[in-house]
Amino acid sequence: MTPLQQIATVLVAGAATVLARALPFLAFRNGAPRYVRYLGDVLPGAVFGLLVVYCLREVDLLSAAHGIPEAAGILLTGGVYLWRRDMLSAVLAGTAFYMVLVNLVFA
Repeated sequence: MTPLQQIATVLVAGAATVLARALPFLAFRNGAPRYVRYLGDVLPGAVFGLLVVYCLREVDLLSAAHGIPEAAGILLTGGVYLWRRDMLSAVLAGTAFYMVLVNLVFA
């Protein structure tokens, strides 16, 4: 890929990202319909639940760690969320704790 093609690719990807982010605001200038507000309320939790199921799909409870690092990470994530009410800090804390357990404790 030539430098010109690389620049063009980055510019097109950037423009598409800006358009995708701005489109909902342009489409719902006068306020979102009730079903869109409902989806905005329920989808974050549903996506988070789906992410947990996806991450746990290959956990082998019969292996050496018996799923302990995963369970501890989930418990810490839930605890930090209940304490701080901030999803980002909860996910970061749970992920960091899980990585420490997997790489240092259960290595």
